[in-house]
Amino acid sequence: MKAQLLGNDEWWPVRTPFGDMVLAGDEEALHYLLLPGDQGESVFRQEGERRGRPASVAKAEHQLRAYFSGALLHFELPLAPRGTPWQQQVWRALLDIPFGETRSYGDIAKAVGQPRAARAVGRANNTNPLPVIVPCHRVVGADGSLTGYGGGLDLKARLLAHEREVLARRG
Repeated sequence: MKAQLLGNDEWWPVRTPFGDMVLAGDEEALHYLLLPGDQGESVFRQEGERRGRPASVAKAEHQLRAYFSGALLHFELPLAPRGTPWQQQVWRALLDIPFGETRSYGDIAKAVGQPRAARAVGRANNTNPLPVIVPCHRVVGADGSLTGYGGGLDLKARLLAHEREVLARRG
């Protein structure tokens, strides 16, 4: 997903230890999080042209910083990702995966009542407009292997390692 697909949403760049990300939303809810490399080159140059982050974006930025510092294990944000009813159902199921744990595509298919729909879960995962916050990085292959991620497998591995390290520090 590229920045030009965000339509009329207000989008705002956020620098993180995992690379530059972009948040998009309005006063009521967050709609998108673009991963590093997904936002195009113009986003950070245009940041100074606008004033006043929407409330949902400001709250998300604060919580992302807390997540990356290891202080936050669960996001509590108003979310309004745009997608089909099936995608929405899968994305809601992703929110139930605990911090630092993983589930397979088959596990998610079972959780949404469609045990034979692992591939459809994968497609919905691939279109998740709020990665990290809606933790699609926590979904792995049936054998535990890392499989597709919009930000690349390296970022997926780094996010999972970050969560394991945070849990290990907390004891």
